[in-house]
Amino acid sequence: MPQYYVEHSHEPIIQPDEWDAVQKEFARRRALGRSYSGKSILSSRIICGDCGGFYSPKVWNSNSKYRRTVWQCNAKFKGDHKCTTPHLDEEQIKIRFLVAFDTLFGSKEALLENCEQVRAMYTDCTAIDAGLAELLRELDVVAELTRKCIEENAVSVQNQDEYFSRYNGYVERYDAAKVKVEALEQERTLRLARADAFETFIRTVRDMDTIPAEFDDKLWQKTIDTVTVKSDGTLVFKFQNGIEIEG
Repeated sequence: MPQYYVEHSHEPIIQPDEWDAVQKEFARRRALGRSYSGKSILSSRIICGDCGGFYSPKVWNSNSKYRRTVWQCNAKFKGDHKCTTPHLDEEQIKIRFLVAFDTLFGSKEALLENCEQVRAMYTDCTAIDAGLAELLRELDVVAELTRKCIEENAVSVQNQDEYFSRYNGYVERYDAAKVKVEALEQERTLRLARADAFETFIRTVRDMDTIPAEFDDKLWQKTIDTVTVKSDGTLVFKFQNGIEIEG
């Protein structure tokens, strides 16, 4: 039987902005290229300023009354290099995030205006689309030339060295154009993903009158890109809009 996909036909179980946020998180994890741990909302967001590795939770004194969980660079004691970045308490990270976000939120209107401009810049893919159209035409032309080359060789006697030289030339030309197409398509996807991240960030900030008194998982998820830990214990919060604030 025919099947049809109908948008907005019923109330969604998951709100569209939350669905989009989850899809972006999946894409972010795939792009990490490193092992991912999802045991905490902080996972794969906190980066060691020494080695560039991730921080993860470690349990100290697990069998005593002094048991505590701290966040520490995964490579701190691996190999010859010893990272100088300190361990952090989870509560400390969350409090300092709120302080950094409060600093960011202090210039709300100017922040939103700037974000709208950057989002518009990422959304504009006119040059990329023009380049893709030109390359796709190139692929069509080369494919047709290759087809004719094969047909001519099939119906008439030709110097095979010259035939293969011409054929291989077309193949190389096609492959080179295809690589360029893939690169432009990837660039377009990345630009639109950044635009979507800005849109989520803008919507989150615009809907807020004040920052929450306590740490909010969704606020962290929608606004934070990474947190870099320096050797002196300073945390550099990089938000989705690209702004960095030290805390």
